[in-house]
Amino acid sequence: MLPRGQADINVLLNAPKYRELWNRIKFLLFAIAIFVFSTHLTVPGVDVETWRTFLRQGKIFSFFGLLTGGALQNFAVTAMGITPYINASIIMQLLTAAIPQLEELQKEGGEEGRRQIAFYTRWLTIALCLMQATILVLGLAKLKGIFTIDHPLYYLTVILALTAGTLFLLWLAEEISDKGIGNGVSILIFLSILLRLPQYMINLFQLHLASPWELTVKLIQIFLVVFVLVALVVYLTLGYRRVPVNFAQRAFGKGVIAARSSFLPIAVNNAGVLSIIFAISVLYFPSVLLNILPPDIKNHPLVISLSYHLFSSSSVIHNLLYALLIIFFTYFYTYIVINVDDLADYLKKSGGTIPGIPPGEPTKRKLQQILDRLTFIAGIGLAIIAILPTHLFSLVGVTAFYLGSTSILIIVGVVLDTLKQMQAYMLASAPRGLIKSR
Repeated sequence: MLPRGQADINVLLNAPKYRELWNRIKFLLFAIAIFVFSTHLTVPGVDVETWRTFLRQGKIFSFFGLLTGGALQNFAVTAMGITPYINASIIMQLLTAAIPQLEELQKEGGEEGRRQIAFYTRWLTIALCLMQATILVLGLAKLKGIFTIDHPLYYLTVILALTAGTLFLLWLAEEISDKGIGNGVSILIFLSILLRLPQYMINLFQLHLASPWELTVKLIQIFLVVFVLVALVVYLTLGYRRVPVNFAQRAFGKGVIAARSSFLPIAVNNAGVLSIIFAISVLYFPSVLLNILPPDIKNHPLVISLSYHLFSSSSVIHNLLYALLIIFFTYFYTYIVINVDDLADYLKKSGGTIPGIPPGEPTKRKLQQILDRLTFIAGIGLAIIAILPTHLFSLVGVTAFYLGSTSILIIVGVVLDTLKQMQAYMLASAPRGLIKSR
């Protein structure tokens, strides 16, 4: 909730108890500038024009370029983006659910346990970076014209530079989470998409500029699709189920806390945009390997057919697999974020009960049932939002608007999450006189 009244913005920014929020905003802006600068640090020895010509031959590379803020198009040191860390996080979360020792470390280890798992995730990120960079560099080395230097030591240097670039982005994301506002990884992906938006809009205007009427119609169609999409994203992001809870009268010290009724809010979408990001990383990572295969293998009819069915947005198999991955990661991440046992224990210790449901195991089953239903709605909703608008854009003939539904979902989700965190800082440290009741 934002401050009421017409308080001067200078008073708000200079208020001592808001100084932390303002400092976090300034750090976030500084981090954004560093990130933008890093996308233009081209690796030496690369013919950028030849590289961009190669990129235009494959849609998959263009998609990953969208998630790197143009660093891939420039073959910058941060060309691999933050996706290796996302993949490492997915693997670690799967291992945590499968290996009892890691699960116990996460649940019972407290802050030290979480730091240990984060340590393992970083080392796994390094391993994935080295593997992905090695495959990319060795594959491109077989093509003529991209690298102007042909020497094993140079290729090793490029591999290490790309790995260092991803680790730098990981460090920057952690700094944003710690000293800035919002989730650092989501912020970097959000920035990557925004940095590419002007180019995609220019492509759209160039394609339809010859006919102003056609361009106007296309813009109206885009606006309507985006408007509906944003409305659905806001609903899934901000919507929640109110679970009624009754608190019995109980003694507290020398006083008595009167009986009261309240509710337990459970969000519809507890996974946020991470389920989409995870699904994208898993679905499109194999395509990188296919794109750098030798031409005789890549052009084999079987490989072409496999690429179409797995990675083409017009393929039924692709859309089905994409939807299933989104639903899976929505459930997976939700059960990591929300522990039904903890919620039930909290209600029991605080004297709260759900009307008509006995405390203990029945309460756990009821909360689990509610969470399952909400997660199912969220998973289906996210899958529809991620897949359907792309086909709607194709139906109206807007092929140049490559900033699809997934990108819009990430943008809106990150903006809403960041705004909620800003409001939380303001409410937690609101100085007297700035928030007044009427």
